[in-house]
Amino acid sequence: MDMERLKKQMDFILEIDKEKNIRRQTLISDASRQETDAEHAWHLAVMCALLSEYSNEKIDVAHTMLMVLMHDLVEIDAGDTYAYDEEGNKSKEERELKAADRIYNLLPPDQAKMARELWDEFEAMETPEARFANTLDKIQPVFLNDAAGGISWTRHRVYIDQILKRDARVHEGSEELWKYTKKILDKNVENGNIKVRNEE
Repeated sequence: MDMERLKKQMDFILEIDKEKNIRRQTLISDASRQETDAEHAWHLAVMCALLSEYSNEKIDVAHTMLMVLMHDLVEIDAGDTYAYDEEGNKSKEERELKAADRIYNLLPPDQAKMARELWDEFEAMETPEARFANTLDKIQPVFLNDAAGGISWTRHRVYIDQILKRDARVHEGSEELWKYTKKILDKNVENGNIKVRNEE
């Protein structure tokens, strides 16, 4: 047994436990508290396993599940940047690149390369797996916000044009899931949870 390799793997496993403490702005479905990054990643992995039939293209499900489990680990260092925080998003890429360099390199070199390539693949959105993973990442908060009564949208005064801009590429991963999501968004515009610019 290569003890140095095992120690690196265990150090990484303990390090990523910190993801359980990263709070997102999205509330869980009963609106009792904020979701954590770890819960978000778990939810996406389950969604990937169950909803892969709706991908526009055939995907490697296991590869996509690993991608969604790995992609937010950078937020251990970079923190969660709220989707509609214009100021925070200006430095997001720089913070996350720095975090990726540190966190994934805790692993043995071959696994560090694999983990970093998964993160880069997700960010580039050039493969069927990355497109579907990004679709899930964008629509999951919509489902939770809707279930929680739209509290996050109203609290942050989110406008439909902001959501549509952020979600402009969701259909590239799944036309069917985008249609389903769009109906949820339309309902929340109608009931006032999501703002429209010309209605104020």
